[in-house]
Amino acid sequence: MRASGGPIVFAVIAVAPLQAFGWGANGHRVVGEIAERHVSPWTAREVAVLLDGDSLAEASTWPDEIKSDPRWGHAYTWHFVSVDDDEALETTARDPQGDVLEALHRFEAVMRSATATRQERAEALKFFVHLVGDIHQPLHVGRRGDRGGNDVRVTWFGQQRNLHQVWDEGILDSLELSFTELADFLDDPTPAQVAGWQGAPYEEWARESFALRPAVYAVGDGKLSWPYRYAALPIVERRLLEAGVRLAGRLDSIFAPAVPPDRRPAPATPALGAPTPPPAPPE
Repeated sequence: MRASGGPIVFAVIAVAPLQAFGWGANGHRVVGEIAERHVSPWTAREVAVLLDGDSLAEASTWPDEIKSDPRWGHAYTWHFVSVDDDEALETTARDPQGDVLEALHRFEAVMRSATATRQERAEALKFFVHLVGDIHQPLHVGRRGDRGGNDVRVTWFGQQRNLHQVWDEGILDSLELSFTELADFLDDPTPAQVAGWQGAPYEEWARESFALRPAVYAVGDGKLSWPYRYAALPIVERRLLEAGVRLAGRLDSIFAPAVPPDRRPAPATPALGAPTPPPAPPE
């Protein structure tokens, strides 16, 4: 990650009105790509089996892609948790339909379950990858009154947007980088950072996003351009890196626990016709 908080490039692209998905496709793919670079070989093998050979980056966008499917309408609230300015995470009224914190705990339990089906574990993994990204976007730990910034109207380099759209995609799209290029730029955490980030519980991830909200809402007259982007970009970059590193740590804790290699169970058998994952690298 660059030491400077300055912009990577000096170009902004005009985009059509955005739909409010956490980080947008490119941001979620960055999280998945960074995680893949940090997981153990054992975890990589297990993930490849569950995802039929797809990468974490490919899987990361699936929970947004199914939002138009009525069969998944009940999953809408799993992408965020609402905490108003005068509340704390411990005292906020939690959604009875579930929220991002509840969903992270639930999907981790499914992936660890010895009785869950392969399809259940695969779907849990896809949701988990995505929701780790979501909880690191500050407006996914948002205010109820403005629906996590969706009702805060702003302009972004002269284009009509809402604040949530700016944070989901506007800032990242302005870089004009592929997700692999952005992962290359960001992925250089220190060992101390990796240890510290991976040691934090889900609830701490949410508290961090909540603490970042004052900077997010510092929109002035609502006409956002270079000054706002300059201030926001280091936050976006840091949260994407933290999310990727933490995702890797969680997946290792699920799929590659500290068990001697000769005592590890055999990986799950791929479904009929599924691609065969590469052999595990030597220990």
